[in-house]
Amino acid sequence: MQRSQSISKRQSLISLTLGLTWLVSLIPTGIAAPPRSPDKEESCEILVTGGGLAGAATAYEGLLAGRTVCLTEITDWVGGQISAQGTSALDERPTQRQQLYYPRGYLEFRQRIKNEYGRLNPGACWVSESCFLPSDGHELLFGLLKDAAKRGKGKLKWYPNTVVKEVQTNASGNLITGAVAIQHEPAAGTAPLNTEPLSQTIEDAYRYENSRRFDKTIIRFVPAATNSKSKSPAPAPWYVVDATETGELIALADVPYRLGIDPRSALEPSSSSAEGDPFCTQGFTYTFAMQATEKPQEHKEPAFYSQYAPYYSYELPRLASFPLVFTYRRILSTNPDRKQPPNPKDFPIDAGDISMQNWTWGNDYRPGTEVDNLIYTREQLEESGQLESGGWLGGLRTEALRKGEENALGYFHWLVAGTTDSQLGDGVKKPYPNNRFVSGLNSPMGTAHGLSKYPYMREGRRIIGRPSLAHPQGFMVSEVDISRKDYREDYYRLNLLPEEYRNLWTALAGLDAPNIITDKKPVEEAKPRTRSSIFPDSVGIGHYAIDFHPCMTQSPPETPGNTEREGERRGAGTAYPFQIPLRAMIPQKIDNMLVAGKSIATTHIAAAAYRVHSFEWSAGAAAGVTADFALENGLMPYKLVERIPIFDPTLYALQQRLQLNGNPVAFPDTSIFNRSWENWK
Repeated sequence: MQRSQSISKRQSLISLTLGLTWLVSLIPTGIAAPPRSPDKEESCEILVTGGGLAGAATAYEGLLAGRTVCLTEITDWVGGQISAQGTSALDERPTQRQQLYYPRGYLEFRQRIKNEYGRLNPGACWVSESCFLPSDGHELLFGLLKDAAKRGKGKLKWYPNTVVKEVQTNASGNLITGAVAIQHEPAAGTAPLNTEPLSQTIEDAYRYENSRRFDKTIIRFVPAATNSKSKSPAPAPWYVVDATETGELIALADVPYRLGIDPRSALEPSSSSAEGDPFCTQGFTYTFAMQATEKPQEHKEPAFYSQYAPYYSYELPRLASFPLVFTYRRILSTNPDRKQPPNPKDFPIDAGDISMQNWTWGNDYRPGTEVDNLIYTREQLEESGQLESGGWLGGLRTEALRKGEENALGYFHWLVAGTTDSQLGDGVKKPYPNNRFVSGLNSPMGTAHGLSKYPYMREGRRIIGRPSLAHPQGFMVSEVDISRKDYREDYYRLNLLPEEYRNLWTALAGLDAPNIITDKKPVEEAKPRTRSSIFPDSVGIGHYAIDFHPCMTQSPPETPGNTEREGERRGAGTAYPFQIPLRAMIPQKIDNMLVAGKSIATTHIAAAAYRVHSFEWSAGAAAGVTADFALENGLMPYKLVERIPIFDPTLYALQQRLQLNGNPVAFPDTSIFNRSWENWK
């Protein structure tokens, strides 16, 4: 996309009010019309909102299937974690990586990284086998989508700098019939996009009216008129996929969801709260790039630095090393073939090396109370008017974004000039002035201010799947479905009610569960399964540790002496390789919407593992193939899971299509009779 090169100047606000008759005739009662008729109408068979890895994977599979795919993204880069959010270090478990057991599109993307640089790890980082420039992540992934469209004879309609403002449903409220979106570009005489940080532009991006900063194009997305591949009349002419980072369509469609900590229960026994807490979500991070220099640089202390300095820390004595932190996510090395010492504390840094920063007690910003939480709850959305007709502004607290930006900039200053450490005390942190903050529209982050275009989000709104006999409150993947924890610890016996403790062991017992239920075996003798839950409707896979960046106890997070929310890390630890059940991607109420990425139906603790790069791709691939399969066969996805655990041949056909296409739905040797997954540590 071409960037305007005009100078920074803003025009006066323009408010256009034109005839609304055409649009009003198309919008159900209760949905506000924009201030003018849509500037254009786009039709598609699959509408994907959110261009992160899950959205890109959905589009990739849809395009290979020959579908017309509309893809919207709030930034101008596709890829989310690997590009616009700056976390271009692939989070992978060694066991899965050694077998290269990933979806086909993810494998193709990894190969393109290797082809681009001549190696998979041009940063010679140690946190991953692949660290690279976010700007290249966008270019490589967008090329992958264009090639998929050619190979599959699909059509990609790419809408960068675009947000969905409203969704429209039929009279019954169970089908999305249209979506109104806003695309923005710089107004004449103003600075290029990505000159200002997100907090300064996000609310403007969600308003219909042109502004001093932006000219807006209003787009109405509608279903394609024909579906030539369908074998029978389709109950829905298109499918809409929520692949946004925080679950925006979930909130707009007002389907049941959860946010933050779930109440402690037999299935979420390590929860830090007996009642739950929707305000405590995982921290978000504005990443940035820094480059090592031969000579010391002059570093002016930001005016706000003293406010955030009490927060910054290396965190643990074993991590108290600037070379360790720099090389942790080094995304470009000038000497990538050098043999590295065994200890990252001793890794050499050369002038010209570029590191991406993403550190818990650094540029993570971790609000956790009702006065500073980033992602608004349903009640907060209602109070702020964002659930009213035309009131949606993205569902985020803009002030939290702004403070997250300041916190990140302050963290860079701490790295290069700081001498304090909030967790380790005095005498630990030394200045490292031979580094510069990398910024500019042609920089790795692609922004004039140097911060990522969008913060790295670890957690958003999470749908509650549809109720069933086995899940009367609605389906969710839970902690005990994936965790390798030792639930014999006294904590669980003492903090769960006797019936909850029994139910916990019933869930863990696997094939032995009937003996626990019928009292043929006491709970104390139950042998827990040594694998994750096996879902008969699995459509994807993932594997990562349950990894927490907990919210802070007090507000604001940078309060001197503040601590992480007590008990939040209790659920952290290793996990078994896990599956993505189709039920976790199907929301309540709306029949032609699928959810991909971090907003699938998982609990707070399970979500801490279901959030990394390859998982997002697997979930997105499942959404793309499922949407194509549903259109082709004239069925609703929820129909495929209504009769679980009874075998459904149509569900099996979907799973076979995924498998044959190179999108695994299970790890090797997955079986209820294979009780030991010790090799998948």
